[in-house]
Amino acid sequence: MVSDEKNVGQTTVRLGEALVRRKVITEEQLQKALEKQKETGAYLGETLIELDYAPPEIVYETLSEQVNIPWVSVRHLEIDPSLLQLVPEKFARRFSLLPLSLEGEVLRVAVADHYDIVALDTIASHTGFQVQLALCDRSELKDAIHYHYGSLTHMEETLQEVLDIEAGAEELDQPPVEELELEASDAPVVRYVNLLIYQAIERRASDLHIEPRKNSVQVRARVDGVLHNLTPPSKAMLPAVASRIKILSGMDIGERRLPQDGRCKIEEKNIDIRVSTLPTIHGEKVQMRLLDKSRLVLDLSELGFETDQQTVLEYCLQRPQGIILVTGPTGSGKTTTLYSGLSFINTEDRNIVTVEDPVEYELEGINQVQMKPTIGLTFANGLRSILRQDPDVIMVGEIRDLETAEIAVRAALTSHLVLSTLHTNDAIATVNRLSNMGVKPFLLGSSLTLIMAQRLVRKICDHCKERYDPPPAALEQLGLSPEGEFYRGAQCRRCNRTGYFDRVAVYEMLQVDKELGQLISRAASEAELRDAAEERGMVSLRQSGIQKIKAGITTVEEVIARTMQ
Repeated sequence: MVSDEKNVGQTTVRLGEALVRRKVITEEQLQKALEKQKETGAYLGETLIELDYAPPEIVYETLSEQVNIPWVSVRHLEIDPSLLQLVPEKFARRFSLLPLSLEGEVLRVAVADHYDIVALDTIASHTGFQVQLALCDRSELKDAIHYHYGSLTHMEETLQEVLDIEAGAEELDQPPVEELELEASDAPVVRYVNLLIYQAIERRASDLHIEPRKNSVQVRARVDGVLHNLTPPSKAMLPAVASRIKILSGMDIGERRLPQDGRCKIEEKNIDIRVSTLPTIHGEKVQMRLLDKSRLVLDLSELGFETDQQTVLEYCLQRPQGIILVTGPTGSGKTTTLYSGLSFINTEDRNIVTVEDPVEYELEGINQVQMKPTIGLTFANGLRSILRQDPDVIMVGEIRDLETAEIAVRAALTSHLVLSTLHTNDAIATVNRLSNMGVKPFLLGSSLTLIMAQRLVRKICDHCKERYDPPPAALEQLGLSPEGEFYRGAQCRRCNRTGYFDRVAVYEMLQVDKELGQLISRAASEAELRDAAEERGMVSLRQSGIQKIKAGITTVEEVIARTMQ
């Protein structure tokens, strides 16, 4: 709670006036919040936060001073599992509270509403301890409860229950479709699949792999680019699990000899799941790509660009024509960078059209076309059609062949801004890759505007970040002095004992000016182009990673692993 009264009384006005005196809100904002409070009956502080008039931490800090109850942020707190067992999940969720610590006979609890006497009496009588309160933002507290209890709640118990139920089953060789449908609807199978997807989402996984082995099944989730093992089903259970996932994603459960693709959606979590199956010698492999729309970053300033790099990109995005290419391996964040670029220039006076395979996220105000090669809708054919739609900006998901490359070049030379991706190791190699495809060098020199190579490096977990001394050989490899300050994650529960949480991009940017364009047009060698780029101050991927190390964002080991010299 963030006010002493639900009604507009003396204490409520006092909180509002305190925030006005601190110049956190204006008098006009206070009056609007009070009017809305009358309609909803909510607390004033929560109303101010909901209206985005005041930051939660300042509201709670102010209230904390008034009611003499400390304010706490639980976003990055690590809670002792024994405390979570002391206060049952149903109490935590019902009363919106979280146990923080136990000292002697005093149980410290974070609450959103310090006037909920029923909650306090219930916890005190259930635990037998004296309860001491700390104020916390309601939404932050809700997320923390979901995180801490969600990772403990019956997950392993349910998985084990499923495995125990299925332990006596005999493996079937190509069971009939009718039997698969029946097995796929069994409660243990349904619970296992639901729990597996939930577990992957909780761990922030981008991909989930269910892989048959000769006598077993391996389940792995890719978190921040690294695969981690999860609890697998029995080998006998695999056909039913695969069939359940196929049913959810609209695939043919009777087809097990050919690869299939499908999609499903988890509405309450705003997550799209792309599903792919692949027949292997030991059974069907299932891969799920989890696309969390709530985690999509469309702000260029949050992607990891250095200030001068972002300035160059914004300048090139605002030009009326030319080609901007983003290069890197699969899973390096190329699409996110392109989407962020499109979001930056997405205005009412521009007609933006994309051709993608697949369309990963739907962007408001942009015309997105899904490729369908099976019926002849390829990148090249889609690009031709787009040029008849009066576009200002075109995004091509990937340049895969000469035909697509030539159409993209022609579009750029006829007053269109074209954005696309290519699979190359670095920015300089992109020019040779396009030339090897068959694009004439003089066309490349005239059309290319910017080439960006990128990689994703894992960020140090903020919750367990600590200083350390990297191995001397690693520092020597990067040309870093051992006298510098270096950080790593100490491996806490929040980061699943990895020391890393989330990822950030490192970039190598080659802006093609007039002189570089002339070098490209006369088919200059890769060495000549690299020398010219370095003269202009181009920062390599490794150098960009070193900047992230010096800023305390990532580790020495991570930059060595993700970038090449």
